[in-house]
Amino acid sequence: MSDFNPWMIDPQDAVMLLIDHQSGLFQLVRDIDQPTLRHHVIALAKVAHLAKIPTFTTASVPDGPNGPLIPEIHQSCPEAVYVPRTGQINAWDNPRWVEAIEKTGRKTLLIAGTLTSVCMAFPALSALAAGYKVFCIVDASGNWSQMATDLTIARVTQAGAFPIDTYAVLAEIMSTWNRPDAMEFAQVMVDHIVPPYRALIESYGKAQSVQKDGHETKLEKLEAGQAKK
Repeated sequence: MSDFNPWMIDPQDAVMLLIDHQSGLFQLVRDIDQPTLRHHVIALAKVAHLAKIPTFTTASVPDGPNGPLIPEIHQSCPEAVYVPRTGQINAWDNPRWVEAIEKTGRKTLLIAGTLTSVCMAFPALSALAAGYKVFCIVDASGNWSQMATDLTIARVTQAGAFPIDTYAVLAEIMSTWNRPDAMEFAQVMVDHIVPPYRALIESYGKAQSVQKDGHETKLEKLEAGQAKK
C-alpha cells in the first residue's frame, strides 16, 4: 500500500515560497501581532533549511515604501534563492519566479506572503491554475484586517488550496521524532511557534535524568529541603 496522502505535505515534493515579508508591509498587518508573524516566518525558513526544501523569496519594490525583506529569512535559510521582480504585484506574473519553481521538478507549494489577500493569495491562485498542489500558510502571512483574511481563506479554499498554520507545516515536514535532527525541529517550535513547549522539553529532560541517575543530586535535595522550611 502506498503512503501517498493527497491531503498532506510530502517534504520530498515541496517548495517553500516566502513572498514579500518586508519591513514596510509589516506595518500594515492588523490580524496578527508583528513579533508573532515575524517568528512564524523565521520558523518556516528554519524548517525549510532543516528539511532541505528548495526555498524562494521575492520582494515587491523593496527600494520603495514596502521596504526590504526581513533579514532573518536568508540568515535562517542561507540556501534560499531571492528572485527579484520588475514591478509585478502577483509574483507568479514574473517569468523568472515560475521558471525557478519549475526547475525544482516539485509540485507542492508551501506559500506565505504579506499581505495575505494579495501577496499570498494571488500566487496561490495562479499556481493552482497551473496544476500545483498549494498549502497557504495563513499565520505566516499577515493582513490588514481579520475580515480580509477570512475572505481570502474562503477564496483560496474554494479554488482548491489548503489553508494551514506554521506549527502544522513543521509537524508534517518533521513527520517523526525518530530522526537525528528531531531536537532541532523541537528547538524551532520552542523559539518561534509554541514557547510553552520548552516546559515540556525541560520536564522530559528532568524525568530522563532522574531515571538515569536513580536519584537527585545532593544540591537538588538541599534546595528541596530549604524550600520546605
